[in-house]
Amino acid sequence: MKQIIHIEGMTCQGCVSSVEKAIAQLPAVESVSANLKTGVVTVMQQSPVQADEIKVVLPHKYALVDNLSATPPKFKQLFPLGLIFLFLIVGTTIIHYPIFETQAVITDFMGLFFVVFSFFKFLDLKGFQQSFRRYDPLAKSIHFYGWGYPFIELTLGVLFLMRLEVQLALWLTLGILSITTLGVVRVLMFKQQIQCACLGSVLNLPMTEATLIENAVMIGMAGWMLL
Repeated sequence: MKQIIHIEGMTCQGCVSSVEKAIAQLPAVESVSANLKTGVVTVMQQSPVQADEIKVVLPHKYALVDNLSATPPKFKQLFPLGLIFLFLIVGTTIIHYPIFETQAVITDFMGLFFVVFSFFKFLDLKGFQQSFRRYDPLAKSIHFYGWGYPFIELTLGVLFLMRLEVQLALWLTLGILSITTLGVVRVLMFKQQIQCACLGSVLNLPMTEATLIENAVMIGMAGWMLL
């Protein structure tokens, strides 16, 4: 039998060897192969190995963060994100009905987007910061950036909705989302299995192409408005 799991905390080949050796000592395990870049560990076994058994033998610096074999279908995982986007579109439509002026519609959509998405991040600031710094280049290098990001998003949302310093808000949107998108592209290129922090840590969303599209849409809107 083959089981696929995800281990967080491996930073070198020594870590890979340590993880493989730890899991291999379980009685039902026949062989273990860990991938340093993705954090994915393939376990060949005689019978199913429980997550609790793996956690017991893993050294403390590593964590079993995802059992990929038990991961629900991608559609179900991304349903909350899709539903939120639907509500944002409907809300923006109601605000402007029956007269739709393109710039006003886009400005309000971006404002609602930032306010709503910042709300989910505020539900667990620490969890968001830990997830965000795993892929955002700026959050990796500047510790406090991850903590301050939800406040930045909320501020941008208020600026767009109240039509205050819209040009500045557009440039900031273009800048911070471009940086984040670089991190997302890197994760997708290396096929890493990590949690997307776009809706904080409360909703366990996987990092997928949907995250890239979400950022690209906002970057495209900001770029178009600045033309």
